[in-house]
Amino acid sequence: MAESEVDLESEKYEKHREAGKILAQVREEAAERVEVGASHLEVAGFAEDRIRELGGEPAFPVNISIDEEAAHATPSIDDDTTFGEEMVNLDIGVHVDGWLADTAITVDLSGNPELAEASEQALEAALDIIEPGVDTGDIGAEIEDVIDGYGYNPVVNLTGHGLGHWEQHTSPNIPNRAVSQGTTLEVGDVVAIEPFATDGGGKVSEGASEEIFALEREGSVRNRQARDALEQITEEFRTLPFATRWLETDRPEMALRRLKRNDIVHGYPVLKEDDGYLVSQKEHTIIITEDGCEVTTASD
Repeated sequence: MAESEVDLESEKYEKHREAGKILAQVREEAAERVEVGASHLEVAGFAEDRIRELGGEPAFPVNISIDEEAAHATPSIDDDTTFGEEMVNLDIGVHVDGWLADTAITVDLSGNPELAEASEQALEAALDIIEPGVDTGDIGAEIEDVIDGYGYNPVVNLTGHGLGHWEQHTSPNIPNRAVSQGTTLEVGDVVAIEPFATDGGGKVSEGASEEIFALEREGSVRNRQARDALEQITEEFRTLPFATRWLETDRPEMALRRLKRNDIVHGYPVLKEDDGYLVSQKEHTIIITEDGCEVTTASD
């Protein structure tokens, strides 16, 4: 789209900004509640409720990733897990009428502040070079260079991403390492930049646990609980990810098993580094402007 055709004051962008403002406040308030002995479920519930209080809706379940976990971990319905002396990543999303903002922060309770700092500084370095015409491969190179400078590895098979309408992950991908075939960013693009740093090898794989799901396709099922769940999913969450604990039907786990078996929903397994390693993450959502970028999820 040509620059002259993009109206950054249109309703779409105002809703992206509103989502980002809500999210910046909730990120800071939720991070303050992460301490040894606090409950995962209570922190996630607090953040999701607070988003609604402030006029938004969660764009996906609050991700609480511990130590080697990098993404897609969220508490189960009756989760009694508490924080220990661990590295904690909070990844939170907000939407306003389907227009999204996405952010993440590492709260280090493990005594490894430099690993948390590596992803944070990599994000800052990436934001410094972003403007119309920048190649996403160059953004990845900047991220990789900073993380390497701290003596850590970027997680190479996780990327930043575009944010669409009712779509949490769209093109372009924003790599966390240098790549030769990138995409050129243009005025009006809305993207999430999210460096991950690790003291492990830099590749995550799927774990066994799955608490986050999303609608794959429309369909019909005979089971009452599955039917109730599907009705809530299509009306409330649409194509955005949701947690098992958000479903209001009886026996939600069984309902999801049926929906998954019929390829109506798909799950997001927890993504993790090898056991014994740590992952940090920092993420902001930005709008590409005429002269750089606007960080919608920046704190005031």
